[in-house]
Amino acid sequence: MHDQPETIVAGHICLDIIPELHSTAQFIPGYTLEAGPALFSTGGPVANTGLALHKLGVSTRLMGKVGDDLFGHAICSLLAAHDPSLTTGMIVSSDAATSYTIILSSPDVDRMFIHAPGCNATFGADDIDYAALTHTRLLHFGYPPLMERLYRNTGAELVTLFQRAKATGITTSLDMTMPDPHGPSGQIDWPSILALVLPYVDIFLPSVEELLLMLDRAAFDRLARKTSATSMIDCVTPALMSALSQHLLDMGTKIVGLKAGYRGLYLRTAEALQLKDMGRATPEHIAHWADREVWAPCYATDIVGTTGTGDATIAGFLMGLLRGMTLEETLSAACAVGACAVEATDSISGIQGWQETAVRIAAGWQRLPLFFDTPEWCWDNQHEIWSKQKENEGTTNG
Repeated sequence: MHDQPETIVAGHICLDIIPELHSTAQFIPGYTLEAGPALFSTGGPVANTGLALHKLGVSTRLMGKVGDDLFGHAICSLLAAHDPSLTTGMIVSSDAATSYTIILSSPDVDRMFIHAPGCNATFGADDIDYAALTHTRLLHFGYPPLMERLYRNTGAELVTLFQRAKATGITTSLDMTMPDPHGPSGQIDWPSILALVLPYVDIFLPSVEELLLMLDRAAFDRLARKTSATSMIDCVTPALMSALSQHLLDMGTKIVGLKAGYRGLYLRTAEALQLKDMGRATPEHIAHWADREVWAPCYATDIVGTTGTGDATIAGFLMGLLRGMTLEETLSAACAVGACAVEATDSISGIQGWQETAVRIAAGWQRLPLFFDTPEWCWDNQHEIWSKQKENEGTTNG
């Protein structure tokens, strides 16, 4: 780890407790469900994205808050096992308990969570070491919907955090998580918060389900009634992605990445003039990155667990950006690292170094099928992505 890291990952961190469940597990009130051994691992974007970046060879510093208790000590111990320097940016608070998540994840059913926010609820703008940002290229922040202090008062603390970060000249990235539709975070005016914070966010990387709940609750509720939790993304069309991403670009962010589960990663970028103002991690070859709208399929793999997949995908994307990869190479890296993550029960064990992952891609790693019956979207066979053609462009396949 270098004295001056390339990236800082800050925000939510917790201890994940993952009991081993059989594929036939059914939760029935009043009955005991037998489980296997429990896996303990770090969770949340600070650990998931931060450790993934570290394993991919990107020098990284972590900034999160834990309690001075058994779970907090366990988190610091797990981080130090990867590299002792990863704990140097962590805050140990004596005023609140450590956050934890019990993850119910079986091979045949999407994961479910029981989450205690703990001291993440007290994390504020003053918990960021802004002096450290001055010599760092990129700040990635994650999971404001699980951090009460940040979303209170129309996100005033979150806006202050990103304003102060951008003033250092750094490139900023923001990830979300699903607000509890029936809890306090689900009742917040997220459109107003996003309108205030996105002018200071260069890269915005939520899932499409999270974004629908935040920006169009009525549409989210209609889809939730119409589909099961695992098939909502089946109803997401390119037109919907275009509308959502345009709304976000109009709010002021410059790169929008929408995670769509097994349907891959959608990306939309602003015009070149906006991309030039992204800070120290501005993409190389801006003209190639500017004004693009693409959708990359997932890589095919055997799924063991889905915990942390989105965080790993983000790590692959940020690594590609920091390493000066093309837009297509960056998307490939994002999808590949996300695919590696699902090959293990926890969020980190399946991730390999970038050299090993790149070899796997070069060997012809197969993609999952993704089809659009929309004239303006064309399949680029060379890069294995769908690309939306502009009105003045041809529509021949690459």
